[in-house]
Amino acid sequence: MDNTIQSYESFSVASSAVLSLLRDRLGFDLWMMTRTIGEDWIVLQAENGEDGYGVQAGDVFRWSDSFCARMVQGQGPCVAADVSEVPVYAKAPIAQQLPIGAYIGVPLRHDDGKLFGTLCAIHPEPMDSAIAEQQSLIEMLARLLCSLLEAEMGNIYQRRRAERAEAESLIDSLTQTYNRRGWDYLLATEEECCRQYGHPACVMVVDLDNLKHTNDTLGHTAGDALLQRAAKTLQGETRSQDVVARLGGDEFAVLGIEIDHQAAQALLHRLQTALDRAAVPASIGLAICQPYGSLKETWQAADAAMYAQKQTRKQQGEVRIMRPGSLPV
Repeated sequence: MDNTIQSYESFSVASSAVLSLLRDRLGFDLWMMTRTIGEDWIVLQAENGEDGYGVQAGDVFRWSDSFCARMVQGQGPCVAADVSEVPVYAKAPIAQQLPIGAYIGVPLRHDDGKLFGTLCAIHPEPMDSAIAEQQSLIEMLARLLCSLLEAEMGNIYQRRRAERAEAESLIDSLTQTYNRRGWDYLLATEEECCRQYGHPACVMVVDLDNLKHTNDTLGHTAGDALLQRAAKTLQGETRSQDVVARLGGDEFAVLGIEIDHQAAQALLHRLQTALDRAAVPASIGLAICQPYGSLKETWQAADAAMYAQKQTRKQQGEVRIMRPGSLPV
């Protein structure tokens, strides 16, 4: 390949070119571009040598097991020509799982200093100590990739705003949330970001417990008010980048964007608490989109979790029928 520095159209394309260049020039059986989210260490790009480790984009490892976690914390060097000479690396769990003789790793950081991931490499045998002289080159390439990444992140936020503006025609007139077509459109557009950058996401399905009873006993005006109250509550507890949609009838869905497992659980708790406070009994199912997973499959899993919760609440007598006097004024 042509190893000259060129203009690349995206972070993904540039990452692939950098990994290929480094493998050709410095050796090492595996080069990776990674993303870290909580305890997930996600492989965004991988370049294997002829005797590589078989690691592929989309593979997920445990961050705390890695050399990179220790490197980022300043416990070990960015370049270890012989891992056995660096106790913190030699004792790391990943060294017990894979044959690693040499290691290179540099952090990838956002402009605010927050860690995005790492550019790293491993080799089964120790390398010549002169490899340490290449650290400045690797750090420079990492900084260039970070600049491209930061520019793309800004473009993503602008693109999301444009997508939301485009989807304004896909609004449910009653609740002022997205309708089913709007949900399908925005779910598909966010899927691309999740796959390209390893963004975490979650889906929640919210099913109101007593819309039919309200319509039958109090009339559709009261039922419409219940739906509007549910929508206002969901929108009030989610962030501007999240998506709230009415899928039809008494069912809503929430797409949590760039949200990890802990934050998703906290959001679930806030939504359930707020709905209870607003006198909107509802069952909620949560599913976390796994790295390189499918948002559509995550939605299906959230729907199944909602039905499971509804059945459990019915058995425990928690699914309530609200009486006229219990409706908020």
